[in-house]
Amino acid sequence: MAISRPTVAQLRAFLALAEHLHFRDAAATLGMSQPALSGAVAALEEQLDTRLVERTTRRVLLTPAGERVARHAESVLAELDRLVEDVRSTRGPLVGPLRLGVIPTVAPYLLPAVLPRLTREFPDLELSVREEQTDNIVAELSAGRLDVVILALPVPLPGLAELPLYEEDFLLVASGAQEIGPAPVPRQALGELDVILLNEGHCLRDQALDVCREVGARATAATYAASLATLVQLVSGGLGVTLVPQTALPVETRRAEGLAVRRFADPAPSRTIGLAHRATSPRAAEFETLAGTVRAAVGEAHPEVRVRA
Repeated sequence: MAISRPTVAQLRAFLALAEHLHFRDAAATLGMSQPALSGAVAALEEQLDTRLVERTTRRVLLTPAGERVARHAESVLAELDRLVEDVRSTRGPLVGPLRLGVIPTVAPYLLPAVLPRLTREFPDLELSVREEQTDNIVAELSAGRLDVVILALPVPLPGLAELPLYEEDFLLVASGAQEIGPAPVPRQALGELDVILLNEGHCLRDQALDVCREVGARATAATYAASLATLVQLVSGGLGVTLVPQTALPVETRRAEGLAVRRFADPAPSRTIGLAHRATSPRAAEFETLAGTVRAAVGEAHPEVRVRA
């Protein structure tokens, strides 16, 4: 007698619910309606003849059986994704769907140079892009919901392979009325300035804090920004100084008035941007090809950065 088994759609629906513990949020993640999600979970419970979730007035809780099913579902879906990736990798480089994650302090400045080149060179690539902070895209990559990510290296999680793309310097951006002296500015000059930062969660904030700690500079505790655009506007308004990566400089300083931009004396603070993917991914050769394309596009669009071989 044939055994009736859960469908992939049911497992994906239940795993999304197990991760979010909220029907609305889980449905939004999958791009489906709440009734459809609820129906899929109910069908899975009927299929397995057991209660998987406990519905309260505010949230959803997993039953002990639900916790076990969630662990198995994650493993099953990860293996299914690996099967699809393995088969796809035999069709040629960068063919079919590719889910790319990019951090916000890179995406607006890199993607305009990279995406047209990818379209020209790989017309059969079906690219989808998600912009998220580092912790989020690394978690999505590890869970198999992204294939490859672009972020600042090193990657803050084991089990991921890195492909360096380029290195870029940070520049000091201040109001034109701020007394900071001529370029190049020694790092120690930050010790006499109020440095404003991005909100927590941005890796650029952590990098800037590392530079500040190195020279004993102080970060202005009361002022943070959610984006580089806002950060530069705050500097334009005289609230302090900040560090801006080289690739972002043309875009962000064009939007603000009365700014003074100074290079740091060598060795200037910098960051390395790279690709990261799961070390177990069968598409590693494709990601090498992707990295080469990104390096070529960056080298043309941003000759001021140091492209890695």
